[in-house]
Amino acid sequence: KLNGGLGTSMGLDKAKSLLPVKGVDTFLDLTAKQVMKMRESLGMKVRFMLMNSFSTSEDTLSFLEKYPSLREDPNIELMQNKVPKVDKSTMAPAAYDVNPNLEWCPPGHGDLYAALYGSGKLDQLLAEGVKYMFVSNSDNLGATLDLELLAYFAGSDKPFLMECCQRTENDKKGGHLALRTQDGQLILRESAMCADEDEGFFQDVSRH
Repeated sequence: KLNGGLGTSMGLDKAKSLLPVKGVDTFLDLTAKQVMKMRESLGMKVRFMLMNSFSTSEDTLSFLEKYPSLREDPNIELMQNKVPKVDKSTMAPAAYDVNPNLEWCPPGHGDLYAALYGSGKLDQLLAEGVKYMFVSNSDNLGATLDLELLAYFAGSDKPFLMECCQRTENDKKGGHLALRTQDGQLILRESAMCADEDEGFFQDVSRH
């Protein structure tokens, strides 16, 4: 589960997954219960890993103490990298003596591959026999392991499979698929990659 983002747009200063969504249960509570239910129904230890950032790690791991079977796994956490913020006028790394933590930011969910490889987790998981990884956002409770999709993927010999949905007005601030003209490659274009003057086109869900 990609869990590096803070819920700042929802008034939070901690991981978005710790937002209560049903009674007292948070996104993370419901995800933990989903994982434990899968382990029980499938009769196997389905792996569970959170890609945290330096902003979400401490709160998330403390919260998971209530689920010992998950928290005790040494592979529960994959840490995102962090990158320096840059001063727009000088292009030098930004300095903020009041709170040096604000001089850094997580690079986003696209850091998954670099974090897996650079941390050594990829080699470790491969050595332990792990072959397939299912990735979704920590606030997406509808994204659960589907054995039919896994069987299709395993039999397809494809390196990557992604579910895509039609954008609606509710998704206009989120990323969208785009065709890169220089090589015809499909890419995920995020709002942070969009120039201010192109924002109207970016948010046009009939165009993208």
